[in-house]
Amino acid sequence: QVEALTMTDFPAFKVRGVMHDVGRSFIDIEELKRQIDLLAQFKVNVFHWHLTENQAWRFEIKAFPQLTSATSMTRFPGKFYTQAECRELEEYAYERGVTIIPEIDMPGHFSAAMAAYPQFSCNPNGPHRVETWGGVFTDVLNVADPKAVRFVKDILDELMDIFPSENIHIGGDECPTTAWENNKQCQEMYKRLKLTSYRQLQTHFIDEISTYLRSKDRKISVWNETVTEKGADLQLMKKTGATVYCWVPARR
Repeated sequence: QVEALTMTDFPAFKVRGVMHDVGRSFIDIEELKRQIDLLAQFKVNVFHWHLTENQAWRFEIKAFPQLTSATSMTRFPGKFYTQAECRELEEYAYERGVTIIPEIDMPGHFSAAMAAYPQFSCNPNGPHRVETWGGVFTDVLNVADPKAVRFVKDILDELMDIFPSENIHIGGDECPTTAWENNKQCQEMYKRLKLTSYRQLQTHFIDEISTYLRSKDRKISVWNETVTEKGADLQLMKKTGATVYCWVPARR
């Protein structure tokens, strides 16, 4: 016989999540649904969906259709998720208590995007390619070009139309500054802002994107290199209020 009692139970951690990098390894929607069922079963409440990579762009952007077609001739199959499929998965996850946090990695990990739309790179007339192997690549977004920044804001608009998550992840990891150091617009921005490191161009870009996301009632998430790489503007990063995900040990 068990006496009447009141039991109070709650998870030790508010956020309990997993991440899928579908940029390098595509997973179809039905399999993702099965995995979300498993997450819900084990009370995992966040699914971090890493949708873009140097090797592939997996999220349909109607304003820029070349993003998803640029990978069709690589060893990474040119598969992608339509916006209808993404909306379907979002609703499926919501019904099971799982929040999808989407990630569009920028301004690095952007080779596929630059191959599709080289006018937003630091070398529009130069060679661009969708990468077919792993590594860190220098073909990054031209963060000093207002048109390039508008390009990524338009991408984020379509992303936010599908995913209501308060947090929007923009990556920020493994972003070499080489292209910026050799680009006239970036050099002029560096001088105008009186910067001391080209890494600070990335910090200013993150600040602009975080301001834009706040205007849409969203919050920015980033990887830890945005604060741990040498030269980053830590005070400006603090101002953004970014949620920092650590995938490598913190270092200075």
